[in-house]
Amino acid sequence: MKHTYQITGMTCQNCKTAVTEKLLAVDGVTEVLVNLEQGEADITMQNHVDTSILQKALPSKYSISLQKESGEPDKEFTFVDEQKSKIEQLKPLFLILFYISVAGILLNYKNWSWQSFMLDFMGLFFIVFSFFKMLDLKGFPDSFRMYDPLAKKIPIYAKMYPFIETILGLMFLMRFNVQIALIITIVVLGVTTYGVTKTLVDKKSIRCACLGTALNLPMTEATFIENLIMLIMAVLMLI
Repeated sequence: MKHTYQITGMTCQNCKTAVTEKLLAVDGVTEVLVNLEQGEADITMQNHVDTSILQKALPSKYSISLQKESGEPDKEFTFVDEQKSKIEQLKPLFLILFYISVAGILLNYKNWSWQSFMLDFMGLFFIVFSFFKMLDLKGFPDSFRMYDPLAKKIPIYAKMYPFIETILGLMFLMRFNVQIALIITIVVLGVTTYGVTKTLVDKKSIRCACLGTALNLPMTEATFIENLIMLIMAVLMLI
């Protein structure tokens, strides 16, 4: 079931992130979509959760009240619409991975080497993905902390992450201390992949921060696969 609530007290993206995180932690809540401009939140629940419970989960500066209830449409059509919506939302991610792959092939097609291709792919991957994160250095850490275990415990790590990706990208493209870069990649992406996996298992619907906050990407199996591909490549290169 899905309900729409009016929430007062939200003034910025940090508020939106905090409200989303607190409401998702409530038992029975499976999805939270917050509209900062309208001061609303669409909350999907397994079973009805009383408004008073939602209010207790939020800091005192926020006030939540039930606005309206939307009925449950036919499940078959809902599934199709959701699948179509996810594919459309993930289109930028697929396009970026496609262009990175093509660029890696073009850089190596004259003297083909899988090792060289993978290094270029990983280098371009980190550079491009860090670029999108750099577009919103203030908002990215809040989104990243919602699913990355290390970022949750060490807030400064979330702020440093875009720069870590940039450095790793340059190390791969310049072939500088590749083994060290591979080890760091395995550790960094290993932690993130664990967080993504836990989010998917818990069926929490949150925004993926892999391309920063400039693009609104849902956390899906595609983001898990994207991280897994990079992990496998890093392990193969290290071996």
